[in-house]
Amino acid sequence: MTKVPRSRYGLFGALVGGLLWTDLATKSWAFKSLGYEYRHSDWSWSTGFFWGRFSINFQTSFNRGALFGMGQGWTGWFATLSLLALAGIIYWLFVRGEARSPWVTFWMSLIAAGALGNLYDRLGLHGCTDQAGRRIFAVRDFIDCSIPGLRWRGGTWPILVPEFEWPLFNLADVWLVLGTAGLVCLGVWSDGTSRPSPEIPDQDPVERLPPAAGATHPAS
Repeated sequence: MTKVPRSRYGLFGALVGGLLWTDLATKSWAFKSLGYEYRHSDWSWSTGFFWGRFSINFQTSFNRGALFGMGQGWTGWFATLSLLALAGIIYWLFVRGEARSPWVTFWMSLIAAGALGNLYDRLGLHGCTDQAGRRIFAVRDFIDCSIPGLRWRGGTWPILVPEFEWPLFNLADVWLVLGTAGLVCLGVWSDGTSRPSPEIPDQDPVERLPPAAGATHPAS
């Protein structure tokens, strides 16, 4: 086990706790304010963005899949994967000692907070129930936005789409995406920078040894 500075434990705990609270609090606010399911907010905002428009509002939905609605109906499997991922993060940071890097600790904290936030929902701990009073085992999504996008129709060049409807998501999804992107960028930028370049000797090491006491040089 590699020794990790105590400050890294504090950094990890504070980040995960704060980000997790933010995710759960915003989910609770959205579903209590709007109700569920597929309830829209009166508030919305949009602006021109690149070749189209960016717009955002709130709409409640239960996601029984993974990130951005993928893998519907696999809630149990994704809950298991979340637990395994969290165990792997703890091992990687504090047993292998990768938490010695503050940036690695920061980005992994985002991933851990996102995984915990969605795991909380998949276990049905949010308290939401269906009309029959049965607990709903699904992730609460509420952020609805559209962005300019691309579409391929068999040609070489894509078609520009002014508004592409992004799947509903929550802040836990944001933490997961940002944490993963941060780790990838960190790995790319730090590749090879911490490895010292090998020194190439300019002469044979034997030639640099001092002559032994009493040794005579051969006549030239």
